[in-house]
Amino acid sequence: MGRMKIGIMGALGSFTEQAALQYVAANNLTQVEIVPLVEITAVLEAVEASAIDLAIFPIQNSLSGIVESSIHGLSQHICTITDFFAMEVDQNLLVLPGTTSAQISTITSQRPAIGQCVSYLDRVWKGTPVTEYVDTAKAAADLASGTLSPHTAVIASARAAELYSLEILEPAIQDLKHNVTSFVAAVKGK
Repeated sequence: MGRMKIGIMGALGSFTEQAALQYVAANNLTQVEIVPLVEITAVLEAVEASAIDLAIFPIQNSLSGIVESSIHGLSQHICTITDFFAMEVDQNLLVLPGTTSAQISTITSQRPAIGQCVSYLDRVWKGTPVTEYVDTAKAAADLASGTLSPHTAVIASARAAELYSLEILEPAIQDLKHNVTSFVAAVKGK
């Protein structure tokens, strides 16, 4: 048998990639390839078409609630859920190296990540525009590549900061210390 392909909702450096790595370790899986498909539709279409063997995506967060895009995707595609598991999530404010708080003109991230930091954003960044992005790690990658303004801060994982050579301006900015996201593992429906 070849490599097991695990499709994730998120780019490399996303919390879903971390969840997939946790799943791989917990299930003693070897010969695995993580396939970053970013959006839920791409993940579920890939599992339906047998382009991936397993789909992993978030379903609920202790702060921001149900991940609406995942629920909507599940209503549009046929798959079989094989596992539910959870992981603690620390949201971080990432910037280009050397960027100071005073230089930040906008903050961006995926809707659930923003929802996990509402009180922090209101308290520390009141008046700063906050915009939605397709994925936390994609926002980090796009900041690093110059696609986003250098005056942008993104809410994402510490792994995204490491992967894309960004600095953590402020760590653990989520509104609850123990911020938990539940994930689903699913295979092609029968």
